[in-house]
Amino acid sequence: MAAPTLRRNPAFRTAAGLLILVLAASGVPTPLYRVYQEQFGFGPGMLTTVFGIYALALLAALLVVGGLSDHVGRRPVLAGGLLLQAVSMVVFLAADSVGWLLAARVLQGLSMGVLTGTLGAVLLDTQRPARPLGALLNSAAPGLGLSVGAVGAGLVVEYVASPARWVFGVLAVVLLVAAAAVVLLPETSPRAPGALRSLRPTVRVPRSQRPAFLAVLPVMVAAWALGGLYLSLGPSLVAGVFGIEDHLVGSLMVLAMHGSGGVAAILGRDLAAERAMVGGATLFAGGVTGTIAALLTGQVAVLFVSAVVSGLGFGLSFLGSVATASAGVDPAERAGLLSSIFVVGYLSFSVPAVVAGAATGAFGLETVTEVYAAVLVVLALTAIAGVRVRRRRAGPAGATTGAAAERLPA
Repeated sequence: MAAPTLRRNPAFRTAAGLLILVLAASGVPTPLYRVYQEQFGFGPGMLTTVFGIYALALLAALLVVGGLSDHVGRRPVLAGGLLLQAVSMVVFLAADSVGWLLAARVLQGLSMGVLTGTLGAVLLDTQRPARPLGALLNSAAPGLGLSVGAVGAGLVVEYVASPARWVFGVLAVVLLVAAAAVVLLPETSPRAPGALRSLRPTVRVPRSQRPAFLAVLPVMVAAWALGGLYLSLGPSLVAGVFGIEDHLVGSLMVLAMHGSGGVAAILGRDLAAERAMVGGATLFAGGVTGTIAALLTGQVAVLFVSAVVSGLGFGLSFLGSVATASAGVDPAERAGLLSSIFVVGYLSFSVPAVVAGAATGAFGLETVTEVYAAVLVVLALTAIAGVRVRRRRAGPAGATTGAAAERLPA
């Protein structure tokens, strides 16, 4: 029995590498947004629209084709998603207007919607039974991959001439090679009927899960909304409010927040669900309050510390929220519930950031960020209060354990 397990190890490592690659690719536009602003002459409102349309396209693809690989096989879906991602890099490379940027982000979002769920499934298919790391990697990879992409692109923007050519040109070639290499992976999902039926999105919160879902909803909205703000306006905030024009510093903001979120997913995997959620929401509220303090005092060191604390809170609270909302759900209703969480997450990731970007023209980036952060603190505290009220009503039996029980790719 050892031989099949050993044969699966290369496939697991390959799938992990591909997941980090495509997540890093999704993070590379962040440091380049300011470059495009200068080239094409658009403001924060359009910047956040370019960012937000990616999340909406990703959500649409994830809901429609997220389960397709269960029916047609993993390899065809992976190859198609990687090729589409390579095409998006070429469109970025050729972009000479905002319209082309929007098109590139739509293509990138669609490809990520295809790839994240499929690669997550391959990780679960090929993990060692004695050491199941697939769920953990699905949770930690998004924050770590986004951070690698943003920081790597920040280095190129700061120190290399024609950064877009290098970033997107190299990524296009790497993604084409990755698409060709998919044929080397074993097929872990044989063909099965129902492919067309799987394209119908299932979004539903079962009645039995609604109290828990509503209790954790505010912190899920807050956590994803902060993530969207950092990825869209983080570098602009560092430059416009704190006067630091270095593109690498703006990228390090993404690392501070999203990277620590990935670390939190690893550290909190064995915590009880509600403990992870409440502890994470508390950290999150404290970290975002620190962001407000940094804006009021102009202390960039406080801004980075608060980003790390907020990221840790993001990772823990989301882990706990998903596990709390899904505890005890009937397997037949799990897909609909997780789809509902995806909808909440990606809408929160994109829509608030777009609204914030539009508001900066009238009120200024600093004021908008302060108000935005204050709302997120209120949401996190509301979630803590809601879970505690629910716990008192349910009694000791209402607590759930194992925050690592359910995982979402992001």
